[in-house]
This record gives sequence, structure tokens and C-alpha cells, in this order.
Amino acid sequence: MALKGQKYSKYSDELKSEIMTKINSGMSIRYVAKQYEIPSGTVMTWTMKKNHPELNTGKKRGRPKEKNLTKEDWKERYEILKKYQAFLKAQRERK
Repeated sequence: MALKGQKYSKYSDELKSEIMTKINSGMSIRYVAKQYEIPSGTVMTWTMKKNHPELNTGKKRGRPKEKNLTKEDWKERYEILKKYQAFLKAQRERK
């Protein structure tokens, strides 16, 4: 987890490709990372994203935000919620 005020380093595409060619030629990730003074976890992430492109989709996690709901949409949701609350109240009274 990131610390408060922590800065992240940005690396150029040329540097990344140079590191990846060294790793593909047989050098270890830790050795190359130490040589370039880059965290080995960062280099591992680059190799994982290169070897598994499905990890590099750029999709955000979580529930997607709903875009610009109209007044009618809000009214419909409110009515559904009222019906559900009435249903729950009836269920509680039965017990």
C-alpha cells in the first residue's frame, strides 16, 4: 500500500524495452532490476503484463458508474424502493 505523500517513478518506454530484451535474453529479473536500480516488483509487473496481455486491459475494477440518470429514472427507482420497503415491513409483521 502506498504511503502518504509517496511519489511514483515513471520510466520511459525505451528503458522498459531495453530491460525486457535483457530479461528475454536470459538474465534474471532481480539482477536486471538491481543493475538499473528499479524495484524488482516493478520489473516483474512489466514482464507479467508482457507475457499475459489480458492483464493489461486497462479496465477499471468495481461497479461501473451510471451515467446521467434522468428524473424519470430516479422516480422509477424510488417507487421500486418504496415497494420493497413495504414488502419487508409486511414480512416483519408476519413473524
